[in-house]
Amino acid sequence: MENYVDITFDCLPLRSVGRLEIPMDASPVYRQRCERVKAAIEKHGSHNTYFLYNAKCVYHLTNDPELGRLEFSFEGILLTGDDDAKSVSADLEIELAGETCDWLTEPIVRWFEETVQRSVLAEFDRYIAAGDLEKARQRIEKSQAQSDEAGGFVGMYL
Repeated sequence: MENYVDITFDCLPLRSVGRLEIPMDASPVYRQRCERVKAAIEKHGSHNTYFLYNAKCVYHLTNDPELGRLEFSFEGILLTGDDDAKSVSADLEIELAGETCDWLTEPIVRWFEETVQRSVLAEFDRYIAAGDLEKARQRIEKSQAQSDEAGGFVGMYL
């Protein structure tokens, strides 16, 4: 247990989504994610907008790994400033996914949901500083170029 807060996520820069068509043979889970991405683009646009998914945030409230753990799952949008150097706001769906905290009450859960938003903003700034945002963009651009060269359909590149 090295960190007090463990945050993991996959990141899709929405400016990299070239097509909004959902493949006819898409699985229900993939189809639903594609629909959430489309809704995010409609609501927030695609400039400096990032879709975070497969995401979780875990808080360790005690030094005992078996006691005082709160785990939240989340998915949604993170917006950065014009130069993509700092996160500005997040629009996340957050859900308590697990806990080992027998003193947990509903008001505390709500407070931690707001804390997840703030924690994700701070973690995304670390993600940017580490160069991971640029690496994600490069991977998507390479995939898109390969698809275009092959004349294939990649859909929403998820």
